[in-house]
Amino acid sequence: MSEEILINVTPPETRVAVIENGVLQELIIERIRQKGLVGNIYKGEVCRVLPGMQAAFIDIGLEKAAFLHLSDFSSQELAQANGSDNIEHYLKDGQKLVVQVTKDPLGNKGARLTTDISIPSRYQVYMPYAGNSGVSQRIECEAERVRLRACIESYLQKHVVPGGFIARTAAECVEEAVLYSDMTFLHKLWESILEKCKKAKSKTLIHEDLPLSIRTLRDLYKEGIEKVRIDSRESFLRLVEFAEIFVPEMVSIIEHYSGERPVFDIYNVEDEISKALDRKVKLKSGGHLVFDQTESMTTVDVNTGGYVGGRNLEETIFKTNLEAAQTISRQLRLRNLGGIIIIDFIDMQSEDHKKQVLMALQRNLDKDHAKTKITEVSALGLVEMTRKRTRESLEHILCEPCSTCGGRGVLKTAESICLEIFREIIRVVRQYSVQQIMVLASEQVVEMLLDEEADMLAELEMFLGVGIKIRAEAEYNQEHYDVVLL
Repeated sequence: MSEEILINVTPPETRVAVIENGVLQELIIERIRQKGLVGNIYKGEVCRVLPGMQAAFIDIGLEKAAFLHLSDFSSQELAQANGSDNIEHYLKDGQKLVVQVTKDPLGNKGARLTTDISIPSRYQVYMPYAGNSGVSQRIECEAERVRLRACIESYLQKHVVPGGFIARTAAECVEEAVLYSDMTFLHKLWESILEKCKKAKSKTLIHEDLPLSIRTLRDLYKEGIEKVRIDSRESFLRLVEFAEIFVPEMVSIIEHYSGERPVFDIYNVEDEISKALDRKVKLKSGGHLVFDQTESMTTVDVNTGGYVGGRNLEETIFKTNLEAAQTISRQLRLRNLGGIIIIDFIDMQSEDHKKQVLMALQRNLDKDHAKTKITEVSALGLVEMTRKRTRESLEHILCEPCSTCGGRGVLKTAESICLEIFREIIRVVRQYSVQQIMVLASEQVVEMLLDEEADMLAELEMFLGVGIKIRAEAEYNQEHYDVVLL
């Protein structure tokens, strides 16, 4: 499988596109005004303790207070309080503490915090407050897992470093000397952060994660990537400098793109982004998916559409669901959908077909960097799954709720608004002593009032004994109207 990474850098934003076999699989966007906070370390101040929720709001200098739950405390702090399940045993109003962001602010919610600090590098994650070390589950070779664990334990014993390390996937088959150097770097970085904490005032940033372009090399690089193309000369030089120190095997594949066409045009990335904002996703078979993203969950509906298949209905449904499983996993990554996700596959009678569709879904989700979990097909034919969410979805980054419908996605019909206007006229005339009324409404509603509803309007004038004038307002949307007393 061929894989490339395209990086588009402009002053206001950086965009990273992951391309597999010529198809866009993942898109990460970081804007200067909405820069991601995950991984940042702050010196915060407790502004409110919530005993009923076993949580607290922490002021870290952002617009909204961040949220810290008792379950996100480090094992060291829990041990000091004998594992108490009362948040008041750990925090009080005005207390200063060092915290790290684990989830960006989403919608109306503030950032999610932890006191269990973790600092990632190319090969390791250092956790200064952890009680043990570990190895990434993606490393399947048992012999390699044993080697990496022994390497970490050896380093901890020789250097008396507090906490523990987790060997990342990239650490597989890496020489011990390189791993030792990586762990030394992380330990020194943590010591410098502690020094900054002592001098820093509360509600301030102590440590900021790397820029998106460099994080791309650190977090997304793996064997099989053929090219990393970046269209900024300055960022290219910074990437090469970083790679020479931490990922020397990548230096040869980092390329400065200076072509006349935008770098994202190489694989029609802009078109794919536009499609990823649509509710409807077409399948090659003729079927389609419908994505509905709400605050509480995302639902995905699978439909056969125009696909009528081959020998029988069950086979048609099975093939459509198999294709849908592959497309859904790609769309979840591309749209960065997280939280609870409900997939309504087309009902299948065969238990073997259900198992194969679930296996296909799981197999494709295994490529995802975000942690996912899926359940069996429910009695209602639904598949429930979760996907870890650490940043806003693509839709929330690029779009805003419609100013006309308020995000509902639908508008009341012109007829419904006409009937509302009639009821409002009756209410106003009965409440106030008036001789004449002016109705201001959109052009569509005014057209209906003067055409299809003209007879009703005339009857209302006679019944109420008032004159009713109608005026169209070009700036009014279909649901907006005013009844003005003259």
